[in-house]
Amino acid sequence: MYFYAARQPILDKEKNLFAYELLFRDSIDNVFPDIDGDEATSKMVEASKFNLGISEFTGNKPAFINFTLETIEQGYPEMLTTDEVVVEILETVKPGKKLLSLCKDLVEKGYTLALDDYIHQPVWGHFYPYIKIIKVDWKDTSIEQIKEIKTAIVKHPHIQLLAEKVETYEEYNQAIELGFELFQGFFFAKPEMVKTKSLSPSQIAMAELLYETSKPELDLTSITSVFERDVSLSYKLLRYANSPIFKRRSEISTIKQALVILGSGELKRFLGLMFATNVNPDKPSELINAAMTRAKFCELVAQDIKAPVDTSIAFLTGLLSLIDAILDESLESILEKLPLAQEIKDALTTKKGVLAALITLVKLIEHANWDKTATVMEKLGLSKEKVVKDYNEAIAWADEQSQLTQD
Repeated sequence: MYFYAARQPILDKEKNLFAYELLFRDSIDNVFPDIDGDEATSKMVEASKFNLGISEFTGNKPAFINFTLETIEQGYPEMLTTDEVVVEILETVKPGKKLLSLCKDLVEKGYTLALDDYIHQPVWGHFYPYIKIIKVDWKDTSIEQIKEIKTAIVKHPHIQLLAEKVETYEEYNQAIELGFELFQGFFFAKPEMVKTKSLSPSQIAMAELLYETSKPELDLTSITSVFERDVSLSYKLLRYANSPIFKRRSEISTIKQALVILGSGELKRFLGLMFATNVNPDKPSELINAAMTRAKFCELVAQDIKAPVDTSIAFLTGLLSLIDAILDESLESILEKLPLAQEIKDALTTKKGVLAALITLVKLIEHANWDKTATVMEKLGLSKEKVVKDYNEAIAWADEQSQLTQD
C-alpha cells in the first residue's frame, strides 16, 4: 500500500517547525471527500503504522491527523504514540457526552488534542480543559469571531490558537497581533518583501557552482577556480570531503583532489547543503527543507519522463523554485543576476515546458490537490505509484540533509 499523503508544516511565532499536518487521500484517483472521514483516518493510521511510519514522514515532529467520533471510539489514536500524533477532532464532530468522555480518556493517556476549523459554540467550553490547540480557518473566520473565541478561552491559558490557511506575511503578522501562536499555510514560501539588493560574493560563488554542476560534464578547472576564490567555501568543501562518513584512508588536502574523489553526485549534494545553510540563514528552516524536497523530487521524477530531461538540471530547477522567498526578492530580478542554464530560467519564469510541469506537480502535491495532480501526471506520462514513492523519498532525503546541516 502506498502512503498517499501530503504534509503541511505548522510553524511557531519564530517560524520554527512545530509539527506537520498529514493530508490524507485514499489514492490519487479516489479524491477526498469521495471517501468518508472514518475510512480516510483508518487508512492513514494503517499506512503510517504498518507501511511508511509516521516518524519517517514527519522527521520526528508530531503529526496532526484528523479523527472522527467513530475512529476515536474505535481506538485508532492509540495505535500511534503520544509523541508522534496530535489528535485533531474534525469540525463535523458534534460535541456531546460521549466525545467528552473519550477526550478525557485520551488526555489521561498523554495524548494532545486539537479542534479543527473551530466555530465557537458555548457547549465546547466543557472540552477546554482537555483541548491544547484550537485551529481557526483564517479565510473563513472574521476578526469578530476570532475575538469571540479568545474571550471564550481566556480562562484556559494552556490553549494555543493555530491560524490555518495563512498565505501571506501580512496575514501572519495580523494573526500574531491577534494572539495566535501557531501557523499553517504557505506564507513562508513567498517573498516576505520584494526589494532589490546585490548578491554577496559568497552567493555569487554558489550560483556559479550550481551552474557548473548542472552541465553534463564537470569542468574541474572552472569549479576549482570558483572554490579558490571563496576561502570559507573551500574550507567547508575540504571538511566535508574529509568527513568520517566517507571513511577515507588518507586526508584530502586540495580542492581538485576533493572534487575528483567526491564526484558529481556527492558534489551536488554538498552544494545543496551549502545552499540550504548559507543563502539566507534567517529564513525558516522549513522553507529550505521545502526547496530541498522539490529538488530531489524533480530529480527522481525526471528519470521517468519520456521526454529527455537532464536530472541535474531538474534538481537545480526544483532547488531554485523557492529562491524568491529565500532571498525576499522578485524571481525575475534574482535570475537576471544568476549565471544559470537558460532552461532553468525559462522553467521558473515562463512556467512552460517539462521542467515547469515538474514544479507544478510538486506544488500540487504539497497542497494535496490530488485531482489536478492526476491531470499533470497524465500529461507527463507518469505512474501514480512511482510519483508518490518519489515524493516520500524526497521528503526523507531532505529531512536527512536538514539534520546534517544542524549537526
